[in-house]
Amino acid sequence: MALKRNVGLKGFSYRGGGPMLAWMLHRISGLAMVVFISLHVLAGFFMQQFGSDFWTSVNIVYESIYFQVFIYFVVFYHVLNGFRVIILDTWPKLLEYQREVTWLQWLIFIPIYGLTVFIMVQRALSGL
Repeated sequence: MALKRNVGLKGFSYRGGGPMLAWMLHRISGLAMVVFISLHVLAGFFMQQFGSDFWTSVNIVYESIYFQVFIYFVVFYHVLNGFRVIILDTWPKLLEYQREVTWLQWLIFIPIYGLTVFIMVQRALSGL
C-alpha cells in the first residue's frame, strides 16, 4: 500500500481555522522580531562607528509611536502564543480544548496590549 504524500505546493495550502492563523501569525511575529533586532543592532553599530545619517533615520523610525505599537503587538502576541504552545505540548490532553485555550490567549492579550497602547498614546499626547 502506497503512502499518500503532499507533493509540491499543496502542502503549503491554507487549511483554515484558528490554529492555522495562530501558526502563521506566530511565524510572522517571530520573523518580524528577528528583523527588528538585527536592524537595531546594525543601526547602533553604524551610528557609533560612522555617524551615518541613514541609520539615524532608521532609529527615528524606531522611536515613532506607530512602530512601537506594532513591535509591542508582535512581542506580546509571540510570547502569549508561545506560552499556549508550551502548555498544549506539556499537557497533550488539553489539545481537545485548543479552541478554548486560543480564546483564553486572546482574553489575556487584549487587556495587556490595550493598556500598553493606552499608556503609550497618553504619554505621546502629553509630550513625555
